[in-house]
Amino acid sequence: MSFPAQPLNREPTSFPGQVLYNDDLNKLLDVLPAAIRERLQQHPHLNQLVEVVLDLGRRPEARFPGFAEYLSEEVVSRADLDLVISQVGEFSSDNRAGIASTLHRISAIRNRQGTIIGLTCRVGRCVVGVITMIRDLVEQGRSMLLLGRPGVGKTTALREIARVLADELHKRVIIIDTSNEIAGDGDVPHPGIGRARRMQVASPELQHKVMIEAVENHMPEVVIIDEIGTELEALASRTIAERGVQLVATAHGNRIENLIKNPTLSDLIGGIQSVTLGDEEARRRGCQKSVLERKAPPTFEIAVEMLERHRWVIHEDVAATVDCLLRNREASIQIRSLDERGQVVIVRSTTGMNGRSSLLRPQWPPADTALFAGGGTWGSSGRLEPLPLEPVATRLQQPSSPLAKEEDSSAEPLANSQSESKSEEEAELPQDPEGLLRIYPYGVSRFHLEQVIRTLQLPAQVTKDLDEADIVLALRSQVRSRSKIQQLAHSRQIPIHTVKANTLIALAGALRRILNIESEEGAQSDLELFIQASTAEEAEALEEARLAVEQIVIPKSQPVELLPRSAHIRKLQHQLVESYHLRAQSFGEEPNRRLRIYPN
Repeated sequence: MSFPAQPLNREPTSFPGQVLYNDDLNKLLDVLPAAIRERLQQHPHLNQLVEVVLDLGRRPEARFPGFAEYLSEEVVSRADLDLVISQVGEFSSDNRAGIASTLHRISAIRNRQGTIIGLTCRVGRCVVGVITMIRDLVEQGRSMLLLGRPGVGKTTALREIARVLADELHKRVIIIDTSNEIAGDGDVPHPGIGRARRMQVASPELQHKVMIEAVENHMPEVVIIDEIGTELEALASRTIAERGVQLVATAHGNRIENLIKNPTLSDLIGGIQSVTLGDEEARRRGCQKSVLERKAPPTFEIAVEMLERHRWVIHEDVAATVDCLLRNREASIQIRSLDERGQVVIVRSTTGMNGRSSLLRPQWPPADTALFAGGGTWGSSGRLEPLPLEPVATRLQQPSSPLAKEEDSSAEPLANSQSESKSEEEAELPQDPEGLLRIYPYGVSRFHLEQVIRTLQLPAQVTKDLDEADIVLALRSQVRSRSKIQQLAHSRQIPIHTVKANTLIALAGALRRILNIESEEGAQSDLELFIQASTAEEAEALEEARLAVEQIVIPKSQPVELLPRSAHIRKLQHQLVESYHLRAQSFGEEPNRRLRIYPN
């Protein structure tokens, strides 16, 4: 380890497993006025100092994590500012200067005439071990993007990543140090970057050119960049990544959702474009025809959201995360933190476009739980073995009697002419231990299907992704010979079952027959269960909302106001509307508060 300086003697501020090396704090104190310097040297929290603020005509202020203190009753004079300015380096076009061979940064505030009237003296520290939580990801060689609010430690993490890659993994590392924050001011870089090399940038506007120059002239294996903030820099990053060079960078944004909504930087995560879906594809996805999709592979394969100094959110597959967020699905993430012993704690979670995460629920049922009286369950892998689909034209099986009741029609699998003569035993779906039957609804109300599964406590679940489905449950009127859904199901070897009507009783009968669960009382017992599960008022309110959505909001793109309902029933209506990927809002005063449903 190439650190000539010794560890600090005073109490370190880092977590176990992290070592704070000499931060050259005395060099920063030496440029301050004598009265301010003496006050700081006697301060009990000096080792936690974040920055010193000197504004003309105001009292000097020292800022620490979570609090700030005035350092003197005397206000800052012009002479105080000139003293500091004369002892630091030259200010660049971005109003930043530094102290040679240190990581400290001096930032200036100017008036309209360009005269400096305020200074922010930021303390720079080198912390070894700060990337313990993501060390395994750094060693994978994939490009990584760090996100987070100012002051959370992004630059400190970049500096440590550069040292680890150069000194411990023996890679050729080039740092694009636009503001000299990573490797300090002066021509000799700070030892905190190890063997990594540093390229300085004459002006922030030229950063993208220096990025390309680094790859063309110095043959790096890794390029490290601080603060990607312009479209040109985003394009330069893509160019570098496409040449097979590992990128590690920070960007302006707190979460990955911020980049999705930022047209300037969205190219870092693949770019966003609006596409128009065909009728069949829109129906398959259950969404509107105009949607947002990722345009290209992401420049960065891994994204790290630095929520706090010791609590980071990891997106191991940026492409999958962006695709999920654009489709309003929950994305799989990791939340990594350090415990009191310095051990890395990893918790898997999910997150949506609102940025809030929720812990993944334990899988149900447990491995030793039987779903049927005979002990059989659905699939050890959670999937069914699909029925073979022959590459010939398919047609719907017709009911044996035109007088057959709707609830007795149940689910009828699409079969080809060669397999219609198969016995019921031969066509029966296989049962494997452990797992639930994943059902993809096509033309069937997802809300009704979930209500049937929940009320009858069936070993099944509804999925929005055809690739994850074990079967397709489709409304018979929506399935035609050689239709798009048949082609998609055939290519994935997924059987299609049809149901006559989109009613609770019909869906219940369909699921019972698919799952081979017998009911002595049949449809009448199912009906009684549904009546017990919901009152007449609830059923009426849900039917009102469904008709409004399917007959007015979606086809005519017009908002609809529903009748006044109680808070509990409005909540059910909200859930129904959300299943159609629409937006609803409650308005009015009780007892006349009601729902208004809006088109996309």
